[in-house]
Amino acid sequence: MLDSTELPDDIAALKAMLVAAEARNQRKDERIAQLEKLVAAFRQAAFGRRSEKSDPDQFDLALEDLETAIAAIHAEEDAEDRAARRSAKPRSANRGSLPRHLPRIEQIIEPESLVCGCGGGLHRIGEDVSERLDVIPAQFQVIVTHRPKYACRSCTDGVVQAPAPARLIPGGLPTEAMVAHVLVSKYADHLPLYRQAQIYSRQGVDLDRSTLADWVGRAAFELRPVYDALMADLKRSSKLFMDETRAPVLDPGARKAKTGYFWALARDDRPWNGTAPPGVAFTYAPGRSGLHAERILQGFGGILQVDGYAGYNRLLAPGRVGPDITLAYCWAHARRKLVEITRTGPAPIAEEGVRLIRQLYAIEADIRGLEPDDRLAVRHKRSAPAVARIKDWLDHHRSRVSAKAPLGEALSYIAKYWAGLVLFLTDGHIELDNNAVERTIRPIALNRKNALFAGHDTGAENWAVIASFIETCKLNAVDPHAWLSSTLSAVANGHQQGKVVELLPWNFAAEV
Repeated sequence: MLDSTELPDDIAALKAMLVAAEARNQRKDERIAQLEKLVAAFRQAAFGRRSEKSDPDQFDLALEDLETAIAAIHAEEDAEDRAARRSAKPRSANRGSLPRHLPRIEQIIEPESLVCGCGGGLHRIGEDVSERLDVIPAQFQVIVTHRPKYACRSCTDGVVQAPAPARLIPGGLPTEAMVAHVLVSKYADHLPLYRQAQIYSRQGVDLDRSTLADWVGRAAFELRPVYDALMADLKRSSKLFMDETRAPVLDPGARKAKTGYFWALARDDRPWNGTAPPGVAFTYAPGRSGLHAERILQGFGGILQVDGYAGYNRLLAPGRVGPDITLAYCWAHARRKLVEITRTGPAPIAEEGVRLIRQLYAIEADIRGLEPDDRLAVRHKRSAPAVARIKDWLDHHRSRVSAKAPLGEALSYIAKYWAGLVLFLTDGHIELDNNAVERTIRPIALNRKNALFAGHDTGAENWAVIASFIETCKLNAVDPHAWLSSTLSAVANGHQQGKVVELLPWNFAAEV
């Protein structure tokens, strides 16, 4: 803010100064408004109701840059006019909240003197308190273990010494917490090992990438029994989700990457208030054939919610050996095909279909968390008529649209999987879609972008094991680092194989 002594006495000069200041403020407001519109557009594209994007993470970098630009303009405003902030339209700020569990470092700032100008002493009448978030950068420490040796002066019965503590990696440098840190950085924070090595070197700790890879491989091997217990627990469920995503793997013989697949098998009973904890197990397979799905699902019988990939039809083959599996299909995939058509131009038929399917989702939002029977009762009353309207719309337009046109293909898709799409009307445990498993796959896709490909089939299998635990921890609100540290320590200390179920992430959550 300008001091009054700095203002010109000349009226014309004063008017010119005010006009210039107003123009600057207007330009800033216009810049901010433009940037905020861009932010809103990006958020709508990534997370809006009409969005069908499977990976909202792709928008993060653009959003960060836009929000940084807005903050820079506000900082410019603050620097120019700190004393007189405009109160007519205070800017919104997302300061976040500081958790109560964080340690507080009290800092008291006293005036330079507690003697009043009149000569009397000042007494305290109150205080202003503010909090700021501080950080201590990740710091390495060295655990030095001393094991004294003792002997008796009166006899020669031998030397007494405490046994050496168990180690996950015999003779290795890292503690189990250090190995957990490397795993979380790679599989949860998507930092490839060579980047982690660069970060560590800045603190003077030189760890070769191959050394970190050795730690990861050994940890994955030791966690295999826990992974097997996770998979077995999931397959004892009566309702699961399944999906698959590409997993490029380096093929040294061909000197190029081949395409493998991560298959995700997930359980999430929370929408119908089920008691089984949520979880997901990834399995690497060298292809996408339904044969791999059949192999992964050996021993499972019940309802499997999937997309329309034809490979799952193998699970319905009459001669298949094993418990019966019923396929429930995904309304989100049916809607996605219609949404794609609406984005290419005016498409009243597709838009009507999207609107009709949206009604189903509105009903589901109202019954989320209710018991299965209660959900089913509402579906009979409200969803069944909505499904009947969709069927009328489908039958009416399918006979009038070319089967080779995009709209015709979308309508044929819905008709082909209709029996599995409407299965939710007969069972309150079934969801409208398989988004529950798609959400668990997104981090896999992001890791794939950063790492480009796995170095070997075995590396991809290790990837699947660790990613299973990272995502299952997230589903159960468990800190992956805390769980991995505890579990790796338990494994190193010889946890009984017969009690390996105790190590599953949701049991760790119950203990904490």
